[in-house]
Amino acid sequence: MSDELPDPRASSVDTILEQQYLRALSSFEGIVLSQIDVKNKLGDRLNYSIRAGLIILSIIAFSILVLLLTLSSQINRISNVVGSMNTHFSAVTLRMDEITEHLESMEVQVAQMGAINESTALMRGEMQQIGTITDNIDETLGSIGHQMTGSRVNVENIAVTMGAINHEVQVMSAEMHRMAKPARTLNNMFPFP
Repeated sequence: MSDELPDPRASSVDTILEQQYLRALSSFEGIVLSQIDVKNKLGDRLNYSIRAGLIILSIIAFSILVLLLTLSSQINRISNVVGSMNTHFSAVTLRMDEITEHLESMEVQVAQMGAINESTALMRGEMQQIGTITDNIDETLGSIGHQMTGSRVNVENIAVTMGAINHEVQVMSAEMHRMAKPARTLNNMFPFP
């Protein structure tokens, strides 16, 4: 029985199984290699991402450092400004005290407004009386103006008359001079002692 031939179906099945096993093994090897390749690529990407993240974090850290330095310098300036504002507020407080004193004096002066109103009413009455007197003076000056106009007319008439008299006197002087000419001639010929 040991000389029996192996079953041909069993050998073909083994061959097929071996081929399937080899195919499965090569497929598994391909899958493992592709997984390793994918893992390598993912590892490279992770490394690049970590490097990019570190670069971004370093840029952010540098920006934060610049911002902190700027803020520290600005805080010094702000503290100086606040100090000057405190000085100004102290000056404003002093001015407010002065304003309070002035307001109190103004209240005293406003309290005297009643007496000023009474004095103003008296002054108004006196001003009305002065207005009445001024109107009377205007009327008197108007009548004086009319009288002065009449006087001016009279003076003009007197001036015309005086001009005529002056002319007559000049004519008389010329006549006297002419009439005295023979007497002067005689006086020259026979002077009187």
